[in-house]
Amino acid sequence: MSGSHPPHPISTNFPLRLPFIRADANQLEMALLNLIVNARDATPGGGPILISASKEVLADDPATKLPAGHYVRLVITDRGTGMDEETVRRAAEPFFTTKGAGQGTGLGLAMVHGMAQQIGGMFELLSRPGEGTSAVIWLPVAQDDTVSAAAEPVAEPEPQIPRLKILAVDDDALVLINTAALLEDLGHDVIEADSAAEALETFRARDDIDLIVTDQAMPNMTGSELIAAVDEIRPGTPIILASGYGEDVAARSSAIRLGKPFNQSQLAIAIAKAVERDVATSA
Repeated sequence: MSGSHPPHPISTNFPLRLPFIRADANQLEMALLNLIVNARDATPGGGPILISASKEVLADDPATKLPAGHYVRLVITDRGTGMDEETVRRAAEPFFTTKGAGQGTGLGLAMVHGMAQQIGGMFELLSRPGEGTSAVIWLPVAQDDTVSAAAEPVAEPEPQIPRLKILAVDDDALVLINTAALLEDLGHDVIEADSAAEALETFRARDDIDLIVTDQAMPNMTGSELIAAVDEIRPGTPIILASGYGEDVAARSSAIRLGKPFNQSQLAIAIAKAVERDVATSA
C-alpha cells in the first residue's frame, strides 16, 4: 500500500498527561486506523496528518449533544480536499461512501460513530471544501480518573480454543488488518485474502485451513458465494460470516453470523461456536 501513495507524515500533539477513558481498546484502535486511512485518501497529493488530544469539561448546555462531564477530545486532522455540508451530514451513514467500488465498504465512519455512541461519547466531522477535515471522537473520562479492577465490568471469559489456521477475507484493507490482528492476539495463525477470489484460490491450494472468517459485501464475489464455493471443495468447513446490518447474508445455515463492528471477545465466541458446530456435525 505504501508504494501507491505519496508521503503522509503523521505527527502527534498530546499533553503530558491525559485522564483514563472507558473504551474497548480494539474498537478504538480500529477507529483510529480507519480515520487515518480516510485522512490519507482525502489528501491524494500527500500531506501531513495530525493526531491530537485534549481534556475537555462540558457544562450543561441544550446546544451540546453530549451530557455535562469530563471528556478526552481525540482529533485526526488532514489538509486534504475537505467536504461540503451535505457530505459531512451523510458521512457517518451506513454504506454511504464517496469512494469507488471495491475501495471500501462505506461502513468505516458508521463504525466509528457507533463505537463512540456505545461508550457514551460522540463522533463529529468538521470540514470545508479545500480546507481539510478534522475527525473528532469525544471519549468519556473514566469515573474518578482511575482504573480500578473492582470498578471494571466483569467481562465474559473468552473460550479456550486450540491454535487454528484461519483464512481471513475482506476487501477493506483496514478491516482485514484489524481482523488478522485480533485473530493473532487470540493465538491463531492467519492467512489474509483481500478478495473472495483470492481466498478461494488459497483454499483450493491448501488443506490445512481450519476456519474461514469472511466479509459479506465484496465486489465480484460475496461472502455467501464464497461459502457456496468452499462447500463444493470441502463441505462443512467452519465459516464465520461477518456483515454489517442491512446486508444480504443469504448463506448456508451452518455459517456463524458475526455483526460488524465486532470486538475480540465476540470474535472468540464466534470461533468457539463454529468449531463446536463442526465437531457436532462430524460426530
